[in-house]
Amino acid sequence: MSRRRFLRASALLGVSAGMSGFGAMPARGQGTSQIGDGPFRILMSGYGPPNTSFSLALKRIGDRLEAKFRDQVDVRYVYNIMELGYRGLDILWLVEEGVLTLGYQSSSYLTDRVPDLGLVDLPFLFSDNITARASMDGRLGELLTTSIEAATNYRILGYFENGLRHISNRVRPVRSPADLEGLKIRILPSQVHARTFELLGAEPEIMDLSEAIERVKAGTLDAQENPFANTVTYGVHNFHRFHTASNHFYISRPIFLHRPTFESWPVELQLEMQEAVRDAVLFQRSLKDGEEEAAAAAIREGGGEILELTPEEVQAFVDAVNPIYDEARGQYSRELLELVGLQV
Repeated sequence: MSRRRFLRASALLGVSAGMSGFGAMPARGQGTSQIGDGPFRILMSGYGPPNTSFSLALKRIGDRLEAKFRDQVDVRYVYNIMELGYRGLDILWLVEEGVLTLGYQSSSYLTDRVPDLGLVDLPFLFSDNITARASMDGRLGELLTTSIEAATNYRILGYFENGLRHISNRVRPVRSPADLEGLKIRILPSQVHARTFELLGAEPEIMDLSEAIERVKAGTLDAQENPFANTVTYGVHNFHRFHTASNHFYISRPIFLHRPTFESWPVELQLEMQEAVRDAVLFQRSLKDGEEEAAAAAIREGGGEILELTPEEVQAFVDAVNPIYDEARGQYSRELLELVGLQV
């Protein structure tokens, strides 16, 4: 049995043997329990160190719940599941199976099950974080949440910000699509991302973060794309000298809960969790800009180069991927297209 299958089987056995120890519990009908029936165990997890904005936001959620409900909740954290031998993408099934109560993951990981999410994977869709946040907090986010919940066993309560993404590589400076020609680049599991980098001339390879980190260290992967903060968090800047502030994708991270567990909670706990997540989203986003600035400084201090593109250079990238917008107009609903400015 492979290590991955062993870990999954072991986790599921743990759930069946004693779900209450992991935060999951049998569904009893929405809101049928009372807060005095606790303690309600809540296990929250992610895939980053404790000092990232995502981990700090999880802790903020837990602190708020504990302050209100005290010993009626038992909140625990696994900030980085990769330290336990899991892959970053494993957080999806860990929550859906009820091993974890709450997690987050980049929306691109769900595009195979929720095709509508491919829309927000389109390149150069949002000009800045403020515009993107407004869209995810508005009608666009509502429609995507409905689509995710219809296809999964999740309850979506909000969206953390992974943010605008940039290209890093170990080979050469990248100022134009021609500079990407032939570079092997790691991408998220999104066919839209794959199509984008094919149009740009690179050789995209879909792989989990854990594998990408190992290949970057081994020198068998030429390039990757991430916010600067992620690039530094996972040590990629120690191996990639060349960085381009390309802002080519904006990625959100849905915050999802195991739906049967959430719906079994007292209404009072459900409502407080919703408020805690809304507060944590604002908190996480408030930290994000500072993380990016600090990461950019760390890249430069480590001997890396960050290229800032001119408007004309950015337009060359946009022109190269232009066919993908026409393809999108045949894939998504009129309402979704209008919400991102791609009217039919």
